[in-house]
Amino acid sequence: MNKTAFIFPGQGSQYPGMGKEIADSFPIARRIFEEADDAIAMKLSAICFGGSEEELKLTANTQPAILTTSIAILRVIEQETGLKADYLAGHSLGEYSALVCSGALNFADAVRTVRARGTFMQDAVPVGVGAMAAMLSIDKEALESICNEAAQGEVVSPANFNSPGQIVIAGHGTAVNRAIEIAKGKGFRKAMLLPVSAPFHCELMKPAADKLAKVVAALAYGSMTVPVVSNVDAEPNQESARVNELLVAQVCRPVLWEQSIQKMASLGVSRFVEIGPGKVLSGLVKRITKEVATANVEDLAGLKAL
Repeated sequence: MNKTAFIFPGQGSQYPGMGKEIADSFPIARRIFEEADDAIAMKLSAICFGGSEEELKLTANTQPAILTTSIAILRVIEQETGLKADYLAGHSLGEYSALVCSGALNFADAVRTVRARGTFMQDAVPVGVGAMAAMLSIDKEALESICNEAAQGEVVSPANFNSPGQIVIAGHGTAVNRAIEIAKGKGFRKAMLLPVSAPFHCELMKPAADKLAKVVAALAYGSMTVPVVSNVDAEPNQESARVNELLVAQVCRPVLWEQSIQKMASLGVSRFVEIGPGKVLSGLVKRITKEVATANVEDLAGLKAL
């Protein structure tokens, strides 16, 4: 039953210099960065390796940058270790990396798609109108009732179920702030606004989902060699015909990360390998289930440890 899952990070895990060491050391990784540069006709590699934090933080740059870094590292792992996954998953944007790994999406198509996705998500809500907040030590039911009370005709709802006791909410800034105050009034003191540029995974993203629908409808999907556990329903999917609708639904629906990890653990996954910048997902996995091993590969040290 000792199965392995590859998991891929989403927005927020980026940092200047990511992927550089791997690209300097392996031609296969360098080629991925070159392919990304060609796909979107810009020096994405330069933004990853030597760009400023500000440049990397622009959603239209962040999304293709994380995807490209993740796939460059994945290709090195495949070439150097021969390690194979039984299941794949990614947090929000990371689901695109998982779909490239599975064979559902061609890499160049994925890079172009997530650059468009980043632009659509950024444009969906004027800067300053939306907000996201991390709500700690609150259970799902209590939080849903807080959101209902805080909405007052505006949007505020759970956006990421990250781990037990860590749920992120998103919506109109005024409603998100009301939710924080109501939560504090009920004794839930640990709530903080997140430094994000838009309120992801809530109904305010509907204009982005509508635009993305046109882009993903035009893509050619390959057959999936490994099932991808979808953010939308936390179920493994190996039907490439469903990928299109799942990617569109994902934009407005909450990321069921905790549920996805629990699902893979119940299917016999005992080892989770995080592939891409940062260690956020490995930390979340350890909080969700104590029974599994985690590893993360973002540089040569991580690759050697594997």
